[in-house]
Amino acid sequence: MSRQLTEMLKGTLEGIVLAILSGRPAHGYEITAWLRAHGFADIAEGTVYALLVRVERRGLVDVRKVPSEKGPPRKVYSLSPQGRKDLDEFWKTWAFLAEKLQRLRKGDK
Repeated sequence: MSRQLTEMLKGTLEGIVLAILSGRPAHGYEITAWLRAHGFADIAEGTVYALLVRVERRGLVDVRKVPSEKGPPRKVYSLSPQGRKDLDEFWKTWAFLAEKLQRLRKGDK
């Protein structure tokens, strides 16, 4: 992964994970697998788990533990009401930036 892509991803990964969880609850491995299946191949599981800890602390996700056949219970994350608000703000910000960058790319000043 290029340095530039890595830096841009750092700034957007939280919004991407919240968007994934807006579709359905998931555990960390499922989120990582989704990211990899959709072109984010270089994202480490540890990065996703660290992000999940941060969003849990901030109240952006609800967590429930479900039994696992292969060990301790798994944490399953779903978007909390505050997480939905943050995701809405993420999409508004994304749209704003995308529009400004597109104008800049076209040469509009």
